[in-house]
Amino acid sequence: MQGLIQRVKHAKVEINNQVVGEISQGILLLLGVEKYDDTQTADKLLHKVSNYRIFTDENDKMNLSLKDIKGELLVVSQFTLAADTKKGMRPSFSSAATPSQANELYEYFVAQAKELGLTIATGEFGADMQVSLCNDGPVTFNLSV
Repeated sequence: MQGLIQRVKHAKVEINNQVVGEISQGILLLLGVEKYDDTQTADKLLHKVSNYRIFTDENDKMNLSLKDIKGELLVVSQFTLAADTKKGMRPSFSSAATPSQANELYEYFVAQAKELGLTIATGEFGADMQVSLCNDGPVTFNLSV
């Protein structure tokens, strides 16, 4: 499971010019699911996303997590994160989960994030989405578990 996180001042997802998910300060998570991922993998990534210290404290050090600042989380399914780009000039998606498996784990991840009490917004799995954000820093990390 791949999680590309970006610290944002705000972010939103639109489908057909309609906003379907929007957050203020927090994390935009682009979530890629691979074929060997399961609920344990999702739980580990969620723990990392919600506790990863990427927000600054009073000394301007990255010491605070999403939970610490009571920030918001925008989760967007991102099939292309599962791509193998090592060879050639075209990505291979052989390690990606099937759409049904990926959707199941995406929905599980979102439900577990809500269980943690996080303020969460989402895109729509499998949709053609336009994502807008103001990356704060910029701060971006690729998390894998």
